[in-house]
Amino acid sequence: MSGNSDTMRKTPPGILMIRKMRGKDWSLSSYRYIVLLVTFIAYACYHASRKPSSIVKSVLDPDPKVHKQPMPWPVGNMFLKRDRVEEELLKHKGKGWAPFNGKGGTSKLGEIDVAFLACYSLGMYVAGHLGDSWDLRLFLTTGMIGSGIFVGLFGMGYFLNVHAFWFYLVMQMVAGLFQATGWPSVVAVIGNWFGKRKRGLIMGVWNAHTSIGNISGSLLAAAVLDYGWGWSFIVPGTFIVLGGFMVYMFLAAYPEDIGFPSPHDAAANTESLLNDEEAQLSKATDTVSQQGSVSRRGVGLLEACFIPGVIPFALCLFFSKLVAYTFLYWLPFYLSQTAIGGEYVSVKAAGNLSTLFDVGGIVGGILAGYISDKLRARAITAATFMYASIPCMLLYHKYGSLSKPMNIILMMLAGLFVNGPYALITTAVSADLGTHSSLKGDLRALATVTAIIDGTGSIGAAFGPLLTGFFSAKGWDLVFVMLMFCAFTAGLLLSRLVADEVREISSRKRSASSAQKTSEDAATRPLLSTQRR
Repeated sequence: MSGNSDTMRKTPPGILMIRKMRGKDWSLSSYRYIVLLVTFIAYACYHASRKPSSIVKSVLDPDPKVHKQPMPWPVGNMFLKRDRVEEELLKHKGKGWAPFNGKGGTSKLGEIDVAFLACYSLGMYVAGHLGDSWDLRLFLTTGMIGSGIFVGLFGMGYFLNVHAFWFYLVMQMVAGLFQATGWPSVVAVIGNWFGKRKRGLIMGVWNAHTSIGNISGSLLAAAVLDYGWGWSFIVPGTFIVLGGFMVYMFLAAYPEDIGFPSPHDAAANTESLLNDEEAQLSKATDTVSQQGSVSRRGVGLLEACFIPGVIPFALCLFFSKLVAYTFLYWLPFYLSQTAIGGEYVSVKAAGNLSTLFDVGGIVGGILAGYISDKLRARAITAATFMYASIPCMLLYHKYGSLSKPMNIILMMLAGLFVNGPYALITTAVSADLGTHSSLKGDLRALATVTAIIDGTGSIGAAFGPLLTGFFSAKGWDLVFVMLMFCAFTAGLLLSRLVADEVREISSRKRSASSAQKTSEDAATRPLLSTQRR
């Protein structure tokens, strides 16, 4: 492959360098592993850079006694047992950081979170369309570097002694806009490289980057907290910038850009069955357009909304993500306020215990992907998981307080069924719909469809914690009723798609039965003919 054609296809510089060092190219399987690894690390960096704000809140506003008066929702009575909070904050006891350590400081921290989520969800719609219109590798690189810069600038407020609320608000809002570039881009890249076969299972495993990013971001931010809270933002911000350079160097966003046919091309799928992948490379090089992915154009937001299944899955994710993010933001506080086996756990222990919900979620994402691949029924799988989450949440609320082992088992079970459909819809379903048969071959809709679906879900993610703050003041029973109602609504919104998939499965079974009967008839005819003779 000549250097000229590589340049025209915008081959990543790191891949060009490795080709020169090796003297030959990698196989298709090798490139797919690289794409999975690079996008996994990239989105883990995105999530890691979102965690510092939750880690430093106790430092910015450390003294619970400042808030003796009832706090406004969405915070409500989150810290009911203030003696345990004080114990957790002893090493950070001090004056905090203006403007967050005075009256209404906790509300200001909440406003920053809501502003971030609002900009993130709204920016998702624009980012998806831009991702399909521009080079995904460059777009993702820009988003990661921009996110790192503004996350770092938030931390620089510590070193520059900034105490203006608007500064921190603006930094989080702009960071939210840059963060919106991540999810549509990485899902689009994975969808470009992998066909529908085993897509659910592959994306279910790959989706673990969310939990890995959350855990690593928490550890990074906490590790440098004693050196000044600013470092808790600068270090994760630096990592996502470095991740952006890694994406620029090594991420091939489209198979065509490095000489491979698209997996969505029928000829490419036939070609992928060849055992000799090195020979496949040379064949594909001769057939792939010299302009690679640049020749395609993206679809508009309105056009993407009319792709069958986009709106139902987007609305389903609104309620599904509302449930998932309510557990993400509120589960540690629920655990700290609930006597488990007759004992209360500390705030730190509650935070550690709540990570097991994510562990169940990882298993749920993999299981949902595997089942949906086997059944070839995404809607049936997602709806079934959402309905199954209802009794799991009820059991967890009613019996999770009996003992710690019971709490852990029921929590992981709830995480499995709550996060399973959330992971399936944001990954495999988005990729399926972005390559729907209703689209023409020269259109790109992966990032746009992902943005519509996850952007709508992110709005629900913002509403969930807010509503929970309001309802929790009236009792946790009401919160769980809300969560179960939302889970039921999420499943109900997929009813039409579920009915279509049931008919499709029945049709496949009838066709298979008919084919088998025809085959048996054909096999018995020669025997009958012989007997007559």
